[in-house]
Amino acid sequence: MILTQPEENKLASLTRTPIKLIIENLGEAEGELIRFLAPLTVEAILRKLPIEGRAALWKEEIYFEIPIKMGAEKSTATVKTGTIAYWPMGSALCIFYGKTQPYSPVNIVGKITKNLELFKSVKSGAKIIVEKIQPSTVKQ
Repeated sequence: MILTQPEENKLASLTRTPIKLIIENLGEAEGELIRFLAPLTVEAILRKLPIEGRAALWKEEIYFEIPIKMGAEKSTATVKTGTIAYWPMGSALCIFYGKTQPYSPVNIVGKITKNLELFKSVKSGAKIIVEKIQPSTVKQ
């Protein structure tokens, strides 16, 4: 099956949701939540957006508790730099900005697509807001 460009865009919008992460006193990073990686977890996160939390630091990872309780879903103990994951043990959203691997298995839910380097400067306790990027503001 060959998809036309509008059909491809529609399919991408159903499987990938662009988000921005607003980091107190540092700026904004962008990413995307990708449904097929962990569909139930991603859906639960999307229903709660916008989410606000206070950063905790662990090696080259930022994490913060979010109001979602999920179990393991396609969980893994290895991640790539730039991965966004949900940590079932801590009910937390994690951003892996370096070579650090998870403390315990995580559900991968997406990736950072812009300004990953901002996370290297995040201080413990900094406020982070995660929200959807509205379609009209997405750059083509």
